This record gives sequence, C-alpha cells and structure tokens, in this order.
Amino acid sequence: VQLQASGGGLVQPGGSLRLSCAASGSIFSGNAMGWYRQAPGNARELVAQITSGGSANYADSVKGRFTISRDGAKNTVNLQMNSLKPDDTATYYCNIRFAFSGITYWGKGTQVTVSS
Repeated sequence: VQLQASGGGLVQPGGSLRLSCAASGSIFSGNAMGWYRQAPGNARELVAQITSGGSANYADSVKGRFTISRDGAKNTVNLQMNSLKPDDTATYYCNIRFAFSGITYWGKGTQVTVSS
C-alpha cells in the first residue's frame, strides 16, 4: 500500500488549503483514512479521520474549520482546511489503517505553513 499526499503550501492566516491523499495497492474494505500533523518539537497528533463507512472525527482544535472527506471508489481522502491559523503550521501526514489486521500505512508528509 502506498499513499501519495499533495496540496500543502504557504498561506496567510485566515486562508484555506486543501490536502489530498491517494492510496494505491491492496486496499481492503473496513479501513479508516486520516490526517495527522507534527510541528517541530511536538508529537504527531490526529487531525481528522474518516472510516470507509463515512464516519468522521476531528481534533477539537480543528472542529468547525477543517472538513475531511473521502472518495471510496478512488481511495482518496481530502482535508479542506479553512480559517487557518499559525498554530496549524506543521507537516501533515495521511494514513490508512485496516481494521481487520490493525496495520497502518503512512504517506510522506506535506508541509503546511500559515504565516503572514
């Protein structure tokens, strides 16, 4: 399984970005795809995740600002980020976790920088 993320960049506070991640390989049903982020000196933290059934959950810090969605047919997950803040600056990683095996795969990170 491989994950390819795209869409990071530099944006001013209050701006928006959309991250996308495409999974390829043997993608079995019963999985969850998600986005994590890691800022320098901090641990990696969950931003949002969504199951293959469409159930989503978010970190409290992004609720109301970020929206996660997925296209099951294309095995892609998107993260629409609005009202971005400097605290959102981090490297963002997508992952896919298979419920049956418990195995998690990670993509390479994409940098998001929120700065004026």
